[in-house]
Amino acid sequence: MNEEPVRSDAELMIAEAKKALWAMVSLLAVMWLVQIVNAVESYDLSREFGIEPRDPGSLPDILTSPFMHASWMHIEANSGPLFVFGFLAAYRGVKKWLGVSLLIIVASGLGVWFITPSHTVTVGASGLLFGYFGYIIVRGLFDRHPIDIVIGLVMALCFAYTFVSLLPTDEGVSWQGHLFGFVGGIVGGWLFRDRRPKAAAAPDAATTLLPKGLS
Repeated sequence: MNEEPVRSDAELMIAEAKKALWAMVSLLAVMWLVQIVNAVESYDLSREFGIEPRDPGSLPDILTSPFMHASWMHIEANSGPLFVFGFLAAYRGVKKWLGVSLLIIVASGLGVWFITPSHTVTVGASGLLFGYFGYIIVRGLFDRHPIDIVIGLVMALCFAYTFVSLLPTDEGVSWQGHLFGFVGGIVGGWLFRDRRPKAAAAPDAATTLLPKGLS
């Protein structure tokens, strides 16, 4: 009697996983196409669409900077982890993933815009990457899915070394984007958590209403 709902849930998860796979393939394809054009243009796109701190005119660049990179090495370093973390963030539902992604991009970009040193231009998908990382770690706790709790724990342990990138550094790496993206992912885990309807409580014998006229 219970086999059909289980099978239906499994089929639904597989369907969403396929959508997540194609979503990440499409995202990376766009980034690499932009990188090809950017490299041909001597990275003028990065300078034009990257985030310039505290410049009001650069606020729209918060949405474009994740698609820009400073070099081939830069996009190569981001692509693998972004694909893995992005897929794990999306396999529960691409619509939810889109909302989480937008939140992370805005949080990371605003962090860069507010506190990055002046006379710099920040580009790259690492803020989005760290946002997915934070989201994956906490999603299982908020959604109460045992599988996602295990995934979050495993990812946190396997990539524990990346937490160093959340700390201030002088190596030209945007720790601001990493940190605020990570925080955005955690907030996204809370805002986009599964909200299960509460089960109706059984009536208490002491509070059961009696027919009219009885006491």
